[in-house]
Amino acid sequence: MDGRLVPWHEATVHVLTHTLHYGLGVFEGIRCYRTDDGRSAVFRLAEHVRRLFESAHINLMELPFSEDRVCEAIGETLRANGLAEGYIRPLVYIGAGVMGLNPADNPIHVAVVAWPWGKYLGEEGMERGIRARVSSFARHHVNAKMTKGKTCGDYVNSILAKREALLDGYDEAILLDSQGLVAEASGENVFAVRRGELLTPPLPTVLEGITRASIVELARDKGIPVREAGLTRDELYLADEVFLTGTAAEVTPVREIDHRTIGAGRRGPVTKALQDAFFAVVQGRDRKYERWLSFV
Repeated sequence: MDGRLVPWHEATVHVLTHTLHYGLGVFEGIRCYRTDDGRSAVFRLAEHVRRLFESAHINLMELPFSEDRVCEAIGETLRANGLAEGYIRPLVYIGAGVMGLNPADNPIHVAVVAWPWGKYLGEEGMERGIRARVSSFARHHVNAKMTKGKTCGDYVNSILAKREALLDGYDEAILLDSQGLVAEASGENVFAVRRGELLTPPLPTVLEGITRASIVELARDKGIPVREAGLTRDELYLADEVFLTGTAAEVTPVREIDHRTIGAGRRGPVTKALQDAFFAVVQGRDRKYERWLSFV
């Protein structure tokens, strides 16, 4: 917290912390993996920290630390917790001071937390695929909020969509944009496979996912055609395969959407190939992409 290691039970904030009341803060989700040679490596650390700073810039928040210092803090936190692998959450938030919508000169704080976290959508989901529903909640319009930042308060939208899906017996929600086209899931980017082509919604309406970009590069390197395209919900129903990507979800297949079976109703061959390729990278088996790994 703010440049020093703090015991877990002492990592607290004041009840008048501005971000707690109004939601203006930014964060990242990052994973550290144990590679096959026993070392620990953070996946695309520099890109995640760069996006953290970009999110802060979008929201007129100036961090009191450099990108290099935040990267160092992530390594320090992992080592202090003895985590060979786990999930990392850098958080930039506005502290206590004046209340009201203008935070004025309230201090900007930076915290880095790390903890063990398994498969976000379950081990079974990674192999068998999950069930999703198209949400009644729309993805934020690009002028209602800014889609390139990971802003704390924006995720109220995701929470509502996720809870609605869970209450209806599904595993995940898929949100449409303000035009009625597929945007993204509650915390993941969406991919569909149709007639041998890999399709994903274009960037203007979705978060510029780092796992998304990695999968696009891996797919192209494997000779799989990739195209950004506006997708309707029924195009998802008709897809041969659908999968989600994100730091938490990694590469998770979708076997059913809105009671429609997707393809064969199980993880498809393209999804399996890209899952395998992704885990070969993060576990250090594919040296071609070792530039994506920061060893701790």
